Amino acid sequence: MPTRRSALRLAAAAGFLPALPAPAAPKATAFALVGDRYHNPDYIRTALRKTLVKDLGVSIDFTDEVAALNARSLSGYRLLILFRDGMLWPDGYPDPGTYPGYVQGRTRIVSDPPVPERERKSVPWITPEQGRAVKEFASRGGGILFYHNVTYISPDNDDFRDVLGAVTQGHPPMRPFRVKVVNAGHPITRGVRDFLVTDEQHFLIYQKDPKHVLLRSVNEDGLTYRNLGASCEAGWAYDYGKGRICYLAPGHMIVNLWNPEYEKLQQNAVRWLLRQS
Repeated sequence: MPTRRSALRLAAAAGFLPALPAPAAPKATAFALVGDRYHNPDYIRTALRKTLVKDLGVSIDFTDEVAALNARSLSGYRLLILFRDGMLWPDGYPDPGTYPGYVQGRTRIVSDPPVPERERKSVPWITPEQGRAVKEFASRGGGILFYHNVTYISPDNDDFRDVLGAVTQGHPPMRPFRVKVVNAGHPITRGVRDFLVTDEQHFLIYQKDPKHVLLRSVNEDGLTYRNLGASCEAGWAYDYGKGRICYLAPGHMIVNLWNPEYEKLQQNAVRWLLRQS
C-alpha cells in the first residue's frame, strides 16, 4: 500500500501537485581535511580511497579547504580525519618551485610582466572556534584519526593540542626508519608487525600518559635529529571524553601509506575509532 508521501509524489508526477523536494542524501561516515603546501591532497585522497573507502568500506567526504572545518560542518559525521599542517601561504611561497619538479634545477623561471614582490611567509589557519569544534566533536563521542604532520597545528591552538596530545619538534629530511609496535595488545596494533619506511621521521613532544603509546619510530642507522635522539613516539590512541583519538605518524608519500603493515594499522584504527573492535 503506498505511503502518504509516495502518493503525493505520484500526484506531483502526474501534474496535480507541485513536486516535493528529494530527500537529503545521508552524510558520509567521515569528514576529511587533507593537503597543504608540502602534501598534495591528491595523493592523500588516492591513498585513503583505496585503504579506507574501497578496502574497508568507509565513506569519506574530502576537502582541502580549512574554513570547512567547523562545528556545523562536522555535525552528523562519526569520524574526523585530519592530514595537513597548520600553515597557509597567502602571498605564495619563498621558493617558486615548491611543487612542480620540472622547474627545479637549471630551469630559469620568467614572468613578463614580472610578478610583484611580496613578503612570502606562512600564517596559521586554525581559529579558536575551529579548535573548540575539534574538541567538542571528540568530547561528544566522535572519533578522530590524526595523520603525520598535524602536530604542526598544535603550536597555534591549545584546544587542538589537548585533543591531539602532542606538538611538533620538527623532522629531518626523508630517510629510512623502522616503525616498531610497542603495545601489541591494543586492537589497533592487533596482527601488525614492525615495518620499514622511507619517510619524514617526525619528532614531537608527546603530552599524554605513556601507556597510550602504540608505536615508536626508530632510525636503525643511529641518525639523530637535533638533540632528540634517533627514536620518537609515532602512534598512540586513547579515549577523549565520550570519543576516541588516534595519531599515526608516517605518511609523507603514497608508498608509505600503502605499506601493507601500515594499511593494517590504519584500518584497525578506523574500526577502533568507530567502535567496531
